[in-house]
Amino acid sequence: MIHRKIITMAVAALSLASAAQAQNPPVTSCLEIFDLATGTHTVIREFPFLIEAPNWSPDGKWLLVNKGGRLFRIAPDGQGDLIPVETGNIVQCNNDHVITADGRWIGLSSNDPEWRAGHNSFVYVVPFEGGQPRKITPVGPSYLHGISPDGKMAAYCAFRGPEQEPDVYVMPLDGSGPEIRLTDAPGLDDGPEYSPDGKHIWFNSVRSGNMQVWRMNADGTSQTQLTFDHDRNSWFPHVSPDGKSAVYIAYRADEVKPGDHPANKHVQLRLIPYDGGTPRVLLDFFGGQGSLNVNSWNPESTKFAFVSYRLQ
Repeated sequence: MIHRKIITMAVAALSLASAAQAQNPPVTSCLEIFDLATGTHTVIREFPFLIEAPNWSPDGKWLLVNKGGRLFRIAPDGQGDLIPVETGNIVQCNNDHVITADGRWIGLSSNDPEWRAGHNSFVYVVPFEGGQPRKITPVGPSYLHGISPDGKMAAYCAFRGPEQEPDVYVMPLDGSGPEIRLTDAPGLDDGPEYSPDGKHIWFNSVRSGNMQVWRMNADGTSQTQLTFDHDRNSWFPHVSPDGKSAVYIAYRADEVKPGDHPANKHVQLRLIPYDGGTPRVLLDFFGGQGSLNVNSWNPESTKFAFVSYRLQ
């Protein structure tokens, strides 16, 4: 079992996303598209700075990324400029952001400029076209990873209680109800994401030793392990819109502690069937944190976006 204090310290550091990015070695960010039909990947655009965590909009027209605490849109062919998404005074966004299934809203995670107890992360929602975000979670740290298909519920990793235990929580996206804790296993439970039919929440957990991919019913029952990558720590499963498979990122277990997902590592993209099974390795590449933190499938479930990096 990972010591709780170590986990708390590690993930508390994630709330310093903007500062941490500044401390990382300078990188070139390669925004890429992986095509499942051909098994090939294509760099659609390179940036001489850090961008992270592409979402693919439900209408297929945009990729949403974060850079320097702000959100930006770009066409999925890489053409045109990065178009900023107005977020008012919320300008410390991290790489945990999600687009609702109807394409109307962006759920995002960001430090609150009025929070005086140190850096933190709260869940907000803002219209896709931009505006002043509305805070959802009353306390932090909270890191958004999923929104239910009907747009009613947010799923996020949160640190609560005297020991700041990190678990999966859900609450109404309109902020109208209390948050509900769905996991209580010792150690880190992270990356919760709804399945396209809303019946399940996928997440990753260290409860079995290494970080692995798990799935549970949307009410938190029937928590089931789906990957058994003994030589890998498996993070951030993202289910395809057709509900047939999930892609995730895997770190070498001899290089990275189970509760960590650092940048600038040699990692793999892996694919598994929806009900589990032997994972298929799609790609070895240089990346990690920022590469695949959020769902990035295209609407047709034929491609997904990710970011690889190159040290400058």
